[in-house]
Amino acid sequence: MNCGLLPRAAPPILRQSSLSSHAPWVCRRNVASFRRTKNALRVRPDPSFTETAAAQDHIIFNPPSSAPNVYHTPLIFLPLNDPRRRLHMRASSLARPTAAQPAPQPLPPPVRPEQEKKYHVTPEEIAEIKRLRAEDPRRWTRVRLAEKFGCSQFFASLCCSAPEIKEERDRDLEAIKKKWGRRKTEAREERQRRKEGWGRNE
Repeated sequence: MNCGLLPRAAPPILRQSSLSSHAPWVCRRNVASFRRTKNALRVRPDPSFTETAAAQDHIIFNPPSSAPNVYHTPLIFLPLNDPRRRLHMRASSLARPTAAQPAPQPLPPPVRPEQEKKYHVTPEEIAEIKRLRAEDPRRWTRVRLAEKFGCSQFFASLCCSAPEIKEERDRDLEAIKKKWGRRKTEAREERQRRKEGWGRNE
C-alpha cells in the first residue's frame, strides 16, 4: 500500500495506527478456507462408476430416487374381498424378518387422546340450532352452539349460517384493504392468481 501521506521518518507504530483508520480490515477467503470448502463439496462417486468396475461383464443399474408409485394402494384402503390383499400377504410372507433384520417395533402412543365421532344430534336439535343462530347471531356464535349441543364448530356451521355477519366482516376487510400500499396490493393479487392456477396442467 502506498504510504505517501505519512512522512518517511515516522516510526512504524505511528505509521500502522494512522493507516488502520483509513483502510478498514476486509475479510477475504484465503487458501486454507478455499481448500476446506472444496474438500467438503467433493463427494466420492459410487463404486460401480469407478474404473475397476468398468471391466466387468454385467449391466449396472443405478435408478434415481423417485416418489412412490401412485398406483400402489395401501392395504388399509383395500376391501376385504379385493384380490390384491393376497399379493400383500404373499409379499409380507416372503419378506419375513430374520436375525439380522429385527421385527418392526410398534408405533408410539398418540400424543392426543383419540376421540370417537358422535352422531347424537337429533333433527329437533338441528332446528333449534338454526333458530338460535337466526334469532341472535352475535350471541349464539358457532363456539357457543357447539358447547351447548355438544358438537363440533364445523357441524354447527353446516347447520346454519349468518349472512349479515359475513357481510359485516367483508366490509371490515375491504376497509383494511383500502389502507394497503401498492406493493402489498400487488403481492396479494399475485398470490390470488397463483392460487387460481393450482391444479391446472398448463
